Parts: sequence; structure tokens; C-alpha cells
Amino acid sequence: MIDGTSSTSLVRLVRDTALASGVSAPLITALPGATSLDDDRLRIPLTTLGRLWELLAYSLPEGTAGLRVAESARLGSMPAWDYLLVNGVDLGDALSESLPYHRVVTAAEEHFTLTEVRIPELAEGQILVRNTWMSVDPYMRGRMDDAPSYIPPFELGAPLEGSAIGVVIASRADSIPVGAHVSHFLGWREHSVVDATGAVVVDIDPVPASAHLGPLGTTGLTAYLALTEIAPVNEGDTVYVSAAAGAVGSVAGQIARRLGAARVVGSAGGPEKTALLTTEFGYDAAIDRREGDLAKSLAEAAPDGIDVYLDSVGGDHLDAALEAMNPRGRVALVGAISGYNATGPLAVPDLYRAATKELSLRGMIVGHYLDRFPEFHSKAMPWLLDGTLRTRETVLDGLENATKAFFGVLDGANTGKMLVRL
Repeated sequence: MIDGTSSTSLVRLVRDTALASGVSAPLITALPGATSLDDDRLRIPLTTLGRLWELLAYSLPEGTAGLRVAESARLGSMPAWDYLLVNGVDLGDALSESLPYHRVVTAAEEHFTLTEVRIPELAEGQILVRNTWMSVDPYMRGRMDDAPSYIPPFELGAPLEGSAIGVVIASRADSIPVGAHVSHFLGWREHSVVDATGAVVVDIDPVPASAHLGPLGTTGLTAYLALTEIAPVNEGDTVYVSAAAGAVGSVAGQIARRLGAARVVGSAGGPEKTALLTTEFGYDAAIDRREGDLAKSLAEAAPDGIDVYLDSVGGDHLDAALEAMNPRGRVALVGAISGYNATGPLAVPDLYRAATKELSLRGMIVGHYLDRFPEFHSKAMPWLLDGTLRTRETVLDGLENATKAFFGVLDGANTGKMLVRL
């Protein structure tokens, strides 16, 4: 517990700074003594001062002078206050135990370890898979936060999980023989012991095995469902796709064209990616998100407005799209990668425009639609085989490079699907 009191002048200084930074006034006035800060004869509990600092920390951008936060030694724990220095008063010792800093730290290499373990004996109904490919996806960053979500967080000290393709080298399951190639969800390891019920046999003869993690995997399914069901494209629509050179976006532009879109606009980072949008991935116009004003560029690329937006980025991209949307447009919210590894508060788009334009904004978790794979494969497999669905892969070799691939996909280093070849 924090004992003691502080002068009203010091608490008032922090209060005024918090208010100026956007902290809600009712949050402040509810604190003990916070309504008496104009009386310099009074002393204010240190707990109130500490809570004010915590509220202020949420609202300040990272790197603000006068505030330093110690980073956690491991991802998933809450870093404690390193020190708080206000007008020469050091409150670090008093606050470290009772006021943890709740801003999520940035994931870094030191939060991962590569470990050798003994492969367990197979139980009845299990298979041993020698993994050949593993998927690296942005959503994995969210599983590193110990917070309620649509999927449980990763466990500290336990192997990570993710989609993988491999060959069965031992089997105690009648349904899956040795030699079969399977897709499963126990990636991030060279060998996986998998319940047969958690594996799907895949055919690697017509297409490369890695295609089952990319255009024929959940990223391809996401693009297909986003534009056929979540924010359906109609004949003659103008469609905008963010992260358009990524695993979802590189497929989405081509699907939008097949669905009858009159104009397809994509945004990506850098001249090489934006060039690919129009030369390989079916886009009519490409925007380099790193150059100039995104909202202005989008207005120029789609002068008649946007009818459908597939959002994988959030933040400023969603804000620009809402500005450009035509009345009763449709938005598929499939990701928000701009904020996955953020260490400070994120800008919130003005959603009132969605009300005034009568827009439909609908989220999507692809794991809830896995029963739609047969439908999707019946369409996508012929596109791949005849070459009309063009895809790219960014491949790193070896499990030791899995973390490099993970941070690369968060930083936009991939074109198409990010994969690790094992």
C-alpha cells in the first residue's frame, strides 16, 4: 500500500496535465481528495497522485519526457514503474508494488527461446508429424497478451501454436496412414504429436504443400468470405483493400475483380509492393502508405468513393476509408495490424461517419468459418491450377528463423504469405 500524503499543488499539476492529455474528468473527480485540489491547505493521499499518474500514462505517447517505464523481462507480464519524477519528487518505490503499468510492452526477440525436448510416445488416435512448413500470422501477436479474446493466449514457457503442414512419420490412427501429408495447428516445432481429429489430410500433388497455408489456407478463405459474405461485392463496386500485398490482400484484389468490381484500389508499404499490386495482384490503382497523405491519396485513387473496404490494418487506414466510403457501403474488419505491437494509446477513427453514411461494419474471425473450406477450395483450386490466381510467398528457412519471420510480418516485411520452411 502507498502511505502518506502529497501537496495539493503537486497533485493539481498532474491532474491538469492528465486533463490536457484527454483523460476523462469523471475518472479524476472520483478519486479521493480530487475535488479539493484548489485548497492549498489540504494534503492529498498519495494513492490519488499515483492513480492520476497511471491515468496519464495511458494517454501520453511513448517517449514523453518525465516518464520512463521499465520493460518487462518477459512478454505477458505487466512491467512495473521504473521511476516517476515530478518536480524533483521520486515516487518509484512507493508506486512499484501497487500501481502496475498496464500498457502492453513491445514483443522482442528476448521473449522467445528455442528449446529441444523429447518427443512423447504416441497415444491411441495420435499421429507424429514431421513438419515441413509453418505459417506465421499477425494474429499471433494478440495471443501474447494475457487478455480475454476470441482465442486463448499463449502459455508462458509452452510451445507456440499455429498452422503447419507436414508428413506423417508414425501413426496410431487408422484414419491417417504413415506418409500422408496433413495440415494441423501445432506449428512452431519441427515434430508435432497431433490428435488425428485435429489434422486434415491434404493433397500436395496438384499444388505445392505451402499453398495450403496461403491461398488455400485461412488467409485465402478470409479474403474470399470477406468479399462474398462479410462485406459482399456487387457488380460495379469500387473496392479498397489495405495491406494489399500481404497474405490476405494479395488474394482479395483478384477475388474482388472476379466478383465484378469495377475498380479495385489497394495500399501497401513501399514502391516494390505497390508495383506488384497492379502488375500481379489485379489492382487498378496502388497507394504507397508511406508516401504522403493516405486519405488524400485514397480520394484520388477512388474519385467516385468506395463501396467496399477490406480492413486488415485499422487506425489511419480505417479512418481514411470511412472518409471515402459511399453511403451504405460495407466494411469487413478482419485485422488491425497497425496496433498489434503498439506500446501507446491508439487513435480511434471517427465512427460517427459510419452512422451518417449508414455504413455496415462487420468483423470476422476466420476460425468460425472453417466449414466453408470445401466451398472455397472448389473455386480457388481451379484458379490456382490455371494460373489466374497469382500468389507470392516470403520464405525463411529453419525454426531458428521463426521469430525473425514473426517480427517481419508485423513490420510488413512480407509480400504475400510469410512462411517458415522446416
